[in-house]
Amino acid sequence: MTEGENRPARVAANAIAGGHFRYYDFVMAAFVAIILLSNVLGAGKFAQVWLPVWNVYWPFGAGILFFPISYVIGDVLTEVYGYARARRVIWVGTVAVLFMAFMSWVVVKLPPAADWKNQPAYEAIFGQVPRIVFASVCAFWAGEFVNSYVLARMKLWTGGKMLWTRTIGSTIFGEGVDSLIFYPLAFLPIPFLGWEGWPVSLVIQVLFTQWALKVAWEVILTPVTYVVVGFLKRREGVDVFDTDTDFTPFATRV
Repeated sequence: MTEGENRPARVAANAIAGGHFRYYDFVMAAFVAIILLSNVLGAGKFAQVWLPVWNVYWPFGAGILFFPISYVIGDVLTEVYGYARARRVIWVGTVAVLFMAFMSWVVVKLPPAADWKNQPAYEAIFGQVPRIVFASVCAFWAGEFVNSYVLARMKLWTGGKMLWTRTIGSTIFGEGVDSLIFYPLAFLPIPFLGWEGWPVSLVIQVLFTQWALKVAWEVILTPVTYVVVGFLKRREGVDVFDTDTDFTPFATRV
């Protein structure tokens, strides 16, 4: 490989609109897989961890183990391929989550065979509460777009330097929007709709705890982000800057 091939070219996003990338599809697939897993595996279980300093068990949603990885992948997408391509992936993820939620509802509602005794367990795991699904989709969609937008803007402000500032900074805002939308929508009591929900104090506590843990994940995974971003930029041969990008989220064009 020549020296020129090792050095990614700094280009505007609209300058490579028709370009073909070797790894873009793989990154998209990883992003969608994480989103679907977080809604299937993570959303259905609350776990706990022992905190010896405080001598207590601390409960947490199991999705915290891997859902923040979607924001890391979102950072990689925007940093390497630009906002427009990240936007397309976010829309793919949104449609995939909606389809999964719909098919989960359909399959749960199918009448079980007379000799199949696992319907209650199946409903407990895969039964979708419409309010939770709606909150999850809204929070994911808004949070991911805020994350991508902030990173793309910060990349211009920093001239492509100090990657850690924009990966962590974008996650602070993106996960903040995600948490501010999801937990109130999903769990606050709404008396006129007959939704009891959680106590307001608990919603606030969980909101800030989950946000802090998700941002902490981003910080911990920063060295991994550097490795992945560096690899992709070298292999794809580009370093995209969104100088003339239309930042509307309501499009899928590149």
